[in-house]
Amino acid sequence: MPDDFSVGHYAAEIIFTELVRAKSEGRPFVLGCPGGRTPRSTYNALAAMIKAGKQDISHVVIAMMDEYLQDNADGSHSNHGEDKHFSCVRFAKLEIFDVLNSGAPEGGKIPAENVRFPDASDPQGYEDYLRKVGVNVFLMASGGSDGHVAFNPPGTEKSARTRIVRIADETRQDNLGTFPDFKDVSEVPMYGVSVGPTTMIDVSDIVIMELIGSHKNKAFKRISAATGYESDWPSTVVRECKDYYILADNAAANS
Repeated sequence: MPDDFSVGHYAAEIIFTELVRAKSEGRPFVLGCPGGRTPRSTYNALAAMIKAGKQDISHVVIAMMDEYLQDNADGSHSNHGEDKHFSCVRFAKLEIFDVLNSGAPEGGKIPAENVRFPDASDPQGYEDYLRKVGVNVFLMASGGSDGHVAFNPPGTEKSARTRIVRIADETRQDNLGTFPDFKDVSEVPMYGVSVGPTTMIDVSDIVIMELIGSHKNKAFKRISAATGYESDWPSTVVRECKDYYILADNAAANS
């Protein structure tokens, strides 16, 4: 596809179609979302479609993939507060919830309680929740340098589920671009809570892997060549999912 806008529009059309179908059938629509820059064009395009169609989205649930954690004195971990500039909760509100609701009609907006995210105190609870509700469309992005997906680092077993993980140094470096208020990689948390590959495979109906920018060229090549999950490049998990799209702009797809 030519550019970021084209990728976002194509993905948004898929999501909008499924979202409208869920509404007509009287059921919730669960959108799985990563906490990164890649799907911004998708959220913007989807918001425009919602506005143009005056679409009620009160049935939409935003299910985030991961969250940064803080280290506690006793060696345990807990979620950061919404006040932190890198918080998943904050990101979900500003980048997804507010954007989609901006185009929705009054009385037809996503309720705040429909934004869900994993909690360090109960990773299994989030796993159980996703398995109960399912994810109608799961947006994914791949780390450009190490192939991480959510916070799953290279070496992650396919069988991994929602759990606390040590975030790979390459992933932490990538996140300096996602959250520009980080001044140095030392400020990026070392631990997170994340859904696992088997979570993504089992709960998703449709998966959309988006690859945007020349720095995602290696990721595009690895995912395109993969025939199944490769633990040294976790974003190849998309190849194991039931129904998936791999959408890349020209910069990512060019060799």
